Amino acid sequence: MAKRLLDCYSSDFSQFTREDLLESVVKSEGRVLACETIGTIRPMLGDVTNAEFVSAMGADIILLNMFDVKSPHIQGLPETPPMETVRMLKRLTGRPIGINLEPVDAGEEGETDPLWQMSEGRRATLENAELACEMGVDMILLTGNPGMGVSNEAIERTLRLYKEKVGNRIVLAAGKMHAAGILEEAAENIMTREDVRRFWDAGADIILFPAPGTVPGITVEYVRELVTYAHSLGALTITAIGTSQEGADTDTIKQLALWCKMTGTDIHHLGDAGYAGMSLPENIQAYSVAVRGIRHTYHRIAASVRR
Repeated sequence: MAKRLLDCYSSDFSQFTREDLLESVVKSEGRVLACETIGTIRPMLGDVTNAEFVSAMGADIILLNMFDVKSPHIQGLPETPPMETVRMLKRLTGRPIGINLEPVDAGEEGETDPLWQMSEGRRATLENAELACEMGVDMILLTGNPGMGVSNEAIERTLRLYKEKVGNRIVLAAGKMHAAGILEEAAENIMTREDVRRFWDAGADIILFPAPGTVPGITVEYVRELVTYAHSLGALTITAIGTSQEGADTDTIKQLALWCKMTGTDIHHLGDAGYAGMSLPENIQAYSVAVRGIRHTYHRIAASVRR
């Protein structure tokens, strides 16, 4: 039986199965913090990875954005064989690690900033999912970066494939934190009750929604209804701040944190757009304190990866 994630050490995570990770999240009752980082750009601390930095500020789960499983690269990581990149990051952080994969076919990418330009190892193909499993990734999140043209239909289609082929080995999460280039799925149409049902039927363990106050029209009541419905089906949920507000002031972050808590969500997500690459470190700590207090925040910060 898994411990609640709040109480887990590195040695606990190293023995977790897919089922253990999901159970530990449930037992934490809405007090799990996932932080997104980008490893392909210079880390905020230069020679220390952003993944290590967010861990030091209180993150429970690390989510790697723009991580290419065919050409894995994390700036600030010691020299490591490519297939050992994720396992090395786990040794340094003592945290479960997820990655984003994007269900967009070659040649169908939307107009986007060069920063988000697609690479083959970031596409949500079966080959890339199997590589992620081999590398030791704990969770795949099917979503889309800004302007990439990722639709909910494409997410659902990929989920069905992943559930059949790798669903017994890895946690599957799915959803959108902004329109990701599909204008008809913007604002209140980003994630609907129908999308929740389709994603659950397709095999999602966790369903992601925009955090209230981060996307036009997305209120506490709107997200609360979707979270409640997802829970009624048996899915867990993530509320995500993926609109650069992870780089806002701490007062705004604390307000967003409490709104997310009010929705009933299981996992709180902070994106990677502080100065780019990760959330502002002070916001990670402020968010953590708002949703679980000083005791659990400092426990996560202080616990050695050797435990």
